Amino acid sequence: MRHKSVPMSMDIPPLTTTIHLELGSVRQPYNSARIFGETGTKFSLRDLIGESGFGYGRVTVLHKLNANHGLRLMLAPLSYSGAGQFAAPVRFQDTTFSANAPTTGSYMFNSYRVSYWSAVHQNKKEILRVGGTLKVRDARIALRQGGIYKESYNLGVVPLVYLSGERKLSERWKLLLDADGLAAPQGRAFDIGLFLAHRLAPKTDVTLGVRTLEGGADNERVYNFARLDYLSVGLIQRL
Repeated sequence: MRHKSVPMSMDIPPLTTTIHLELGSVRQPYNSARIFGETGTKFSLRDLIGESGFGYGRVTVLHKLNANHGLRLMLAPLSYSGAGQFAAPVRFQDTTFSANAPTTGSYMFNSYRVSYWSAVHQNKKEILRVGGTLKVRDARIALRQGGIYKESYNLGVVPLVYLSGERKLSERWKLLLDADGLAAPQGRAFDIGLFLAHRLAPKTDVTLGVRTLEGGADNERVYNFARLDYLSVGLIQRL
């Protein structure tokens, strides 16, 4: 008995992986903290160490499980520091830092995320993906003044809503959206990126993009709200 062969590609789409590398600069329009949240002194890291001049890099991996579902992995380390002086004494971690004395401030906000997404709309020109993200937040604020060093460290997991999309502008140009966000009584977190991509080769694009990270928390242990604006150039490689 003869059997008809069925092309596998008709039933099982090929798996695809896309890697997006971002490199660029970040500025902090505001970054206010109070440690401890109820007894400390509110101060501005922007006023202490300056608004801009910090570099960053991050990697996003988008993996297609099938035509409509997939995973995203993001590695987004970020840390910077600078020196300045406080205009008035600051109470931080039950220690008082003097005014008008050389002080180093450090800020770390590493973010590691895993997302599951579904394509809710797609055609030849555009695709929109919606899903959920688990974000591991690895954060630290530190002050050093002479021989005095104090830090506030926080490690936690935050659920977020994930949204991404692509819009084809021409054969070689397209717009990309990459966003996570959620707000709750305990705080909020929003990370929104928009990129213009140009195809150099069938599997390679270059990108120019902007990104804004905004959010924070207000509780008895920590008060910290910041906005970080990113400008990047990048490379997309499809495997």
